[in-house]
Amino acid sequence: MKDDNKLSKNDEQYVIRGGRSLEGEVVIAGAKNAALGILAAAVMTDDKVTIENVPYVSDTRTLLKAIENIGATVEYKDRHTVVICGKGIREGQPVDDEYIRRIRASYYLIGALLGKHRYANVALPGGCDIGSRPIDLHIKGFEKLGAKTEIVPGGSIIAEAEELHGAHIYLDTVSVGATINIMMAASLSPGKTTIENAAKEPHIVDVANFLNTMGANIKGAGTDVIRVRGVEKLHGAEYSIIPDQIEAGTFMAMTVATRGNVLIKNVIPKHLEAISSKLVEMGAHVIEYDDSVRVMADGALRSTQIKTLPYPGFPTDMQAQMATILALSEGTSIVTESIFENRFRYVAELARMGAQIRVEGNTAIITGVKKYGGAMLRASDLRAGAALVIAALSAEGISTIEDIQYIKRGYEDFDEKIRGLGGKMLIANGEKGVQRAKLELASSTD
Repeated sequence: MKDDNKLSKNDEQYVIRGGRSLEGEVVIAGAKNAALGILAAAVMTDDKVTIENVPYVSDTRTLLKAIENIGATVEYKDRHTVVICGKGIREGQPVDDEYIRRIRASYYLIGALLGKHRYANVALPGGCDIGSRPIDLHIKGFEKLGAKTEIVPGGSIIAEAEELHGAHIYLDTVSVGATINIMMAASLSPGKTTIENAAKEPHIVDVANFLNTMGANIKGAGTDVIRVRGVEKLHGAEYSIIPDQIEAGTFMAMTVATRGNVLIKNVIPKHLEAISSKLVEMGAHVIEYDDSVRVMADGALRSTQIKTLPYPGFPTDMQAQMATILALSEGTSIVTESIFENRFRYVAELARMGAQIRVEGNTAIITGVKKYGGAMLRASDLRAGAALVIAALSAEGISTIEDIQYIKRGYEDFDEKIRGLGGKMLIANGEKGVQRAKLELASSTD
């Protein structure tokens, strides 16, 4: 597999000239959160697995690199199709390198390798700093299935078992990661496993469907009770990943913020219902088709209230993007974050642009302003970074955004897609590059 070091360039910045309505069509990539679980699950068979619609983002490339490093073969058939064969994985091989510690989804390899080899040694994950995301529910599930677990010095987790067995597992809180991890390990654990209070997100269903395509026996994915009957082994398969609801939602929010008109293609409209309904409440227009949505906004936006909840509630991964629009809406809005405790770090950056937002605990009280002004900004995490791009596109003047490596974790060809809609956005390297980009954008004609 090609080694792509571009994901590590921390000196890259976005330079954005705002004030232009986005118009046209954009095609949404495969779901990053589904892809990470599916790519990990692909190593659970010794046969070849072909996965289509894989988003070409730094998180998926990092995970594929880690899989390759432990002995699997990874071949890109094209930019979005990858063939994985886990036959060469060395039993007992630790999963630990400079790449794998960067992403949260490294923990999916615990469930995959534990199920297949009865042993996993995986570096503890990194990813975005949006608060505490402990893996105690994952550990509880593995231990119920018969594994012993240990956190070892240096920051890795070992899970091993002489034999695994089915079990009844109740998750104290709804956890997407724990649901997927337990589901994978249980697929190759003899007997029947029941996961209660399971997460219901679309990517849970997608991972379960993928495992079933490989020969697993999983029922109830998408409900709060998942039943898994363990099978002896899994086999090769071909599978296509669902579209990314958060990328789609981000472009929906971006269209509304810039008072644009965009057809967003390759989506599942039902997955977007929580986002669509809030945008309509705010005064935008959303038209649903079979596999696309058209979003339009041309007038003043209204305030509303948002509370993040597990699916089918409003997604935490869209909270920052929506707050960015609400800060441009008439009246006072309230946004309550009930999933992660550290997801308002973008507020200080929006304040640089003129936003009026007051944070009290897990609630943001937003008083709408007429417009943003361009500013120098820094992305603190993936979704906060996307929110800053939305703000910059709707602002007067030119903005720069540093630490865009966070944004590249989850958005494929973000700048290219935005330019395709008429947005004025460039990537620049270093101070001289930023100055050149600013001059280019300032001199460009609309």
